[in-house]
Amino acid sequence: MRLKGNIQDIKAKRDSNNKGIEIHLDKIEYITQKKDGKYYQPFDLVVDLAEPVVITGDCLARIPNKHLEEGEYEFEVYDKEGEEYVLNPDKELALTVTYDFDADLNILTEVYYTVTISNEEFKLLKAEQNKARKSKGKK
Repeated sequence: MRLKGNIQDIKAKRDSNNKGIEIHLDKIEYITQKKDGKYYQPFDLVVDLAEPVVITGDCLARIPNKHLEEGEYEFEVYDKEGEEYVLNPDKELALTVTYDFDADLNILTEVYYTVTISNEEFKLLKAEQNKARKSKGKK
């Protein structure tokens, strides 16, 4: 995980001028809702990526939340479709940044990127991850 640019420049409205801000993610958490007996329960799968996914600042809008600690941020994530930006309610990004006064630098300490998917997609992704894990074990 890596941060390029000033994350504090991202405001509550999505802005195309924030293209220079980049967040490089090495993990994605996929979440689905499955019926567990009588109630729906969230199930998750964390996928470590071989190639990092890059989210640019023009696809983010900060969620104003007064209950967050200093350096914690939550964002709505937009998908770019052609020239249009479309809010994706199934994607969520939260991160924690600390400031190093000696180096005059913001350091990304924690990233939480979740994508909500359907049960079918979740099953396929889990099977794919199991196959990849088994093939790594055989090498």
